[in-house]
Amino acid sequence: MPKLIINETEAQMVVIVDEARIDAAIATRFKDRLREIVLRGRKPVQLDMRRVDFMDSSGLGAMIAVRKALPEALPLVLDGLTPNVERVFRLTRMDGVFDIRPVATQQE
Repeated sequence: MPKLIINETEAQMVVIVDEARIDAAIATRFKDRLREIVLRGRKPVQLDMRRVDFMDSSGLGAMIAVRKALPEALPLVLDGLTPNVERVFRLTRMDGVFDIRPVATQQE
């Protein structure tokens, strides 16, 4: 099971991805678990990605599936992408689809 740490406030849900890799080995389980979490919460989601150093196309597909599962009005913010992961979003032009922000300071 992918390691996801959930910190929920009244206003939003912060999900820390505690995985070094989101690849074919865990992408389906990651997608299913994250989709379950964000749909249950029904509030804006900040996905803290700073511990993820590698993402392949399977991981990107999982992220797209989660985004599509959310109602349009509920934001999914990707926070603190590492250079390797940011490159995947940029090269596939998904950086224009996802709300990507630098590392937030309130975590941990």
